[in-house]
Amino acid sequence: MTDVNQDYGQPASYEVLSRGTPVYSADGYELGTVDHVLADENADIFDGIVISQHHLGRGHRFADAEDVERIYERAVVLKLDRAGSEGLPEPSANPAVMRDDPAETRSEALGDKLRRAWDYISGRY
Repeated sequence: MTDVNQDYGQPASYEVLSRGTPVYSADGYELGTVDHVLADENADIFDGIVISQHHLGRGHRFADAEDVERIYERAVVLKLDRAGSEGLPEPSANPAVMRDDPAETRSEALGDKLRRAWDYISGRY
């Protein structure tokens, strides 16, 4: 667990978020670091972050923009606690359905984000 009073710096935009920035759960655990920011810069839309998992295991996890509580100069804090963060999806070329209703548009959008994240991780971008 990290010191929740740690100085994360000032609130910041996803546009200045850099690779290697620590990612914390809502209850203060360091989960890993930012590997990639997923965004549509032309439309100024933040889609989420790909996390290199140092403390939850190997590989990568994707935190959707809705899972991000706040971005700071030196940290990202998720809305999820440590236990909830363990359920973050892994980016893949063919992601599984992540919601209860596969017909939901949100589920399709998340699948698209996971595929884009996989493309970055695998070097296709």
